[in-house]
Amino acid sequence: MQFLKRISLFLVINFLIVLTVSAVLSFFNVRPYLTRHGIDYRALLIFCLVWGMAGAFISLGLSRLMARWVMGVRVLQPGSRGHLNQEEEWLYQTVHRLSEEAYLPAHPQVGIFESAQLNAFATGPTRKRSLVAVSRGLLSEMSRDEIEGVLAHEISHIKSGDMVTMTLLQGIVNAFVMFGARVLAFLLTQRGKNNNNRSFGNNAGYVMLTFVFQILFMILGSMVVAFVSRKREFSADRGSALLVGKEKMILALRRLQIAQLHTPSRKWFGRHEAETKTAFRALMINNSRGALALFATHPSLDERIAHLEKL
Repeated sequence: MQFLKRISLFLVINFLIVLTVSAVLSFFNVRPYLTRHGIDYRALLIFCLVWGMAGAFISLGLSRLMARWVMGVRVLQPGSRGHLNQEEEWLYQTVHRLSEEAYLPAHPQVGIFESAQLNAFATGPTRKRSLVAVSRGLLSEMSRDEIEGVLAHEISHIKSGDMVTMTLLQGIVNAFVMFGARVLAFLLTQRGKNNNNRSFGNNAGYVMLTFVFQILFMILGSMVVAFVSRKREFSADRGSALLVGKEKMILALRRLQIAQLHTPSRKWFGRHEAETKTAFRALMINNSRGALALFATHPSLDERIAHLEKL
């Protein structure tokens, strides 16, 4: 059943992306960007921006639905609060209290997903339509002070609009990757060719170089996205410190360090496939060293603790 849900969601998202892109390209009357005279740079730029942004923002718009479908998040409904157990009731009230103290325009939805791993994440397209979800493992294994630090961290992501910021950045990077790869591949394959010997549509070299450059630019783009993401994590830690005091966030991070010792073979844990989307801002452990640290979306726990202790 879970597999069918993932397939259905994948098909729906891709259908929406294709439909949206087709409509926007039609609206701007974008012609094929490869012509017998060369590249139409305006058409290519619009083509890349639309394709680069569409997937990222459609995923963001559907992020709360994706969390429920793929992560199995059970949203705690206000009308059913009488049926919540004591820890669920405390979680619900704490998220609402923190969201008011952070001056959010609306209370986030509060959810729980069944996982023994210590994890939490925030998602949603706007500050008014957000979701904070925690794993059952985090709720049962962490103390209330530690959980409060984690919740304040996720609330800070929402307050700062980090999901939208990272989605916009990812869309721009996607567009840059597509545009740069095609322009560079065109310039290299057309060197030395005359106007009567340009066959762009069937140019195998152009297609191959585009593929290679997209991979290279995607690697570079991932480093940029990861760098900004790490900065946003430090910012969310500071936001948690302002809301509930830095001691609670430090306690939570130290508890994650203990959990990390019991999962030595994993670079990070508590991350489901769906959470790798930019729309999700999750609590995450990073063990990366050397060059791999450049691709880590979260700073190491030691760095985060040291950063908080300096506040």
